Amino acid sequence: MIVGGGLAGISAALDCASAGTAVTLLESRGRLGGAAYSFTRDGIVADNGQHVFLRCCTAYRNLLDEIGASDLVTLQPRLAIPVLAPGGRIAWLRRSDLPAPLHLAGALTRYPFLNARQRASLALAMNALRRVDPDDPAADARSFGEWLAEHGQSPEAVAVMWELIARPTLNLLAADASLAQAAYVFQQGLLGDNASGDVGFARVPLGEIHDVAARRALARAGVDVRLRLGATAIVPGEEGFRVEAGGVAPLGADAVILAVSHVRAAKLLPPGSGVDVAGLAALGTSPIVNLHVVYDRRVVDLPFAAGVHTPVQWLFDRTSGSGLDHGQYLAISLSAAEAELDMTIEDLRERFLPALADLLPAARDARAEWFLVTREHAATFRAAPGARALRPGPRTAVPGLVLAGSWTDTGWPATMEGAVRSGRAAAREALRTIASRPEVGAAVAA
Repeated sequence: MIVGGGLAGISAALDCASAGTAVTLLESRGRLGGAAYSFTRDGIVADNGQHVFLRCCTAYRNLLDEIGASDLVTLQPRLAIPVLAPGGRIAWLRRSDLPAPLHLAGALTRYPFLNARQRASLALAMNALRRVDPDDPAADARSFGEWLAEHGQSPEAVAVMWELIARPTLNLLAADASLAQAAYVFQQGLLGDNASGDVGFARVPLGEIHDVAARRALARAGVDVRLRLGATAIVPGEEGFRVEAGGVAPLGADAVILAVSHVRAAKLLPPGSGVDVAGLAALGTSPIVNLHVVYDRRVVDLPFAAGVHTPVQWLFDRTSGSGLDHGQYLAISLSAAEAELDMTIEDLRERFLPALADLLPAARDARAEWFLVTREHAATFRAAPGARALRPGPRTAVPGLVLAGSWTDTGWPATMEGAVRSGRAAAREALRTIASRPEVGAAVAA
C-alpha cells in the first residue's frame, strides 16, 4: 500500500504495478499531485506555485513519458534565461554549444550586473565549486554563503548571480544553505553537461499532468487509487501491516510505502521504525509564496524571467491554459519567503505591483484586475548545513515499511526530480522485501 499521492507516491505505484504486484494508493486529498497542483478561482485555473524542471531531471521527464504527458510540457532547446532589472533593463544568460563549463563563458563575460573583476571572480568560484564533493559530510556542514565569501564573492555577486539559481532550487538564501546541497545543484544543472540546465515547465495547469494524466496512467496499470482517504496509523504485524484510515475498516498490506511529507511521516511512523523522528523535525520547513496577477493587457512577451535589484524573484506567463480570455496572467514565485509569508495581501500588492511596473514598462499603464496570493508555509524541508545527515534512505527497521518523498536522501533538494527518484528507490526496496518473502507471492500492496 502506498500512503500519499504526490509525485513520489505516483512513481512508486507505477513501478510496483509494472512488477506485477497489486497496488493500493491512499491520498487524503481529493486529487493527486501533492505539492504541485492546480485550483480554480474566479474562473481562472491557477497552479499553487510555479514548478520548473531541467533537462538533467531525467527521472521526472521519464515519468512524464510514462503517464503520457510529455506533450503537455515544454523544454528549451538551449538554456536562455532573461534577467530583468528596474528601468526595463534586460540581460540574458544563454549557453553555447561549448563543453561545460565553457558553455557559460560568453554569458558571464557579457553579464551587465557585475563588473569585470566580479565576473572574473565568479568564473573562478564556479570552477572551484565543481571540485566540491556533495557527498562529503564536511561540505554538508558548511554554509554556502560562507564558502562564497571565502572565494571572493561579493554580496552583489551573490544577489544577482548565485542566488538567482540557488534560492529557487534550495528554497533558502545562500547564507542559510548547505554547501554540499548547493554544489550538487550547480554541478547537476550548470557545471556538468552543457545541456543539463535547459529549462522546462508545464504548458498546461499542473493538475492536468500530476492529477488527470497520472490517474489515467495509474488506472491503466491497475492501481486502486482511493482519494479522500488518509492513513491515520500504520501498524506492523506478523503477517504484514494494518493501515488505519478514517471512516473505513482497517486495510491490510504486505508492504507499505510512506510517501508523505517528513512532518506527516513523523506522526505516522510506528514504534521501532528505526527512523529518527527528532531528526525529521530538525529538517524544518521553508516557505514559498506565489503571487497571481492578471493584467487587463499584455505586459511582457517572455514566457518567464528572473529579477535582480527587485523583490520580484521569478515571473512566469501563465495566460495559456488558465481560462483567461483577455489580458495576461503572471505568476510571481518567491522562494525562502519568510518575510512575505506574514505580509497581508494588501501589503504584498503595494510592494509588488510597483516592482513589476519597474521591471515591465508596459505594466505601468496596465490595470491589475486580479491579485491572488498562495502561501505554502511548509513548501520544502530546509537544505541547511547538516541536513544531509538527517535525511533517511528508503529502508526502515521494519521490513516492508519504506519511505519516499523529496525529503529522503536522494541527493537532490526538494524538487519534483527528487520526489520521483525517491518513489523509484522506494519501489525497488519494497519489491526487494516482498521478493525475500515467498509466502507473499505476487499479492503485494507496495
